[in-house]
Amino acid sequence: MSSKKLLIVAHMPSANTTQMAQQVLAGSKHSDISGIEATLKSPFEADEKDVLTTDGIILGTTENLGYMSGALKDFFDRIYYPCLEEKQGLPYALYIRAGMDGTGTRRGVETIITGLKWREAHPVALCKGDYQESFLDDCFNLGMYMAAGLEAGMI
Repeated sequence: MSSKKLLIVAHMPSANTTQMAQQVLAGSKHSDISGIEATLKSPFEADEKDVLTTDGIILGTTENLGYMSGALKDFFDRIYYPCLEEKQGLPYALYIRAGMDGTGTRRGVETIITGLKWREAHPVALCKGDYQESFLDDCFNLGMYMAAGLEAGMI
């Protein structure tokens, strides 16, 4: 059996958001999961080749002025047309580090995802308000869920 690829594209402008992204990656590499090759990249590092060769994607963004980070928007701008026809149905998950309520951020990402015709594999993990250590558990569990779902062929 060949391994499946899970791409994590996360904006990490602070120590807390870096820890969150690393927990998503750690969850995807849980010892009970095999056959998944998980990669963490910043939105500026990831490109259409990464998306075209992945079996699932987790997106992570901060809430910036009620919208997704400029870094994630830049990623979408670069991959949208090269991936539009090729990756329809790609399973995705999203986590948002929101200082407010994350509504505009979620809406912005979901509008682009709708155009790409990607398929939501897990409800949005909304980490809102003051930073809490429980956000790390949420991120770990999200990574583990996506990797286990890919491994089992369920997503």
